[in-house]
Amino acid sequence: MPIETRTVYFGSAGAENTDETLRLAKIRSEELGLKTIVVATTVGDTGVKAGREFKGYKVVVVTHVAGFRDADIQELTPGNREVIENLGACIFTGTHAFGGISHAVRKTFNTYVLGDFMSNTLRMFGQGMKVAIEISLMAADAGLVSAKEEIVAIGGTGRGADTAVVLKPAHAHDAFSLRVREVICKPRL
Repeated sequence: MPIETRTVYFGSAGAENTDETLRLAKIRSEELGLKTIVVATTVGDTGVKAGREFKGYKVVVVTHVAGFRDADIQELTPGNREVIENLGACIFTGTHAFGGISHAVRKTFNTYVLGDFMSNTLRMFGQGMKVAIEISLMAADAGLVSAKEEIVAIGGTGRGADTAVVLKPAHAHDAFSLRVREVICKPRL
């Protein structure tokens, strides 16, 4: 039996879509009875907004690894970390599912590797789609979400959030079992 649902397409990518992305994600999560949200954040602004929007949900905020931009630097600000934790959200910082050692191989040998191909293929659907899928793999690997239950995953292009999907996560070693069930919103690029 077919299911009809609404997908919202933004005219541009980026942080200006954050509030609407979170609002739409909450509406759909309520309709489906989903209580687990995974959201990407860099400095923590999106993580704070998600923690507030999804109060009472299981919210997993996924950050960049330390050293992503500069050696030993964690981009998530201490102030935002404190607010996110006080809102009851969980913060996960770990190696990017499509990056990690692959980035070292690319930088050292000036060549592309599997993680780059995965990332660039997913970017055909938008940067936020790639991010939403990658953070879901990371959260599953950390044991913070179940690979057996649908969740809402939220990513973005640069800063903020502009993409939300309903998906069934998978662990990175079983990445091709991940299933995007619905696109809630994304930029129409």
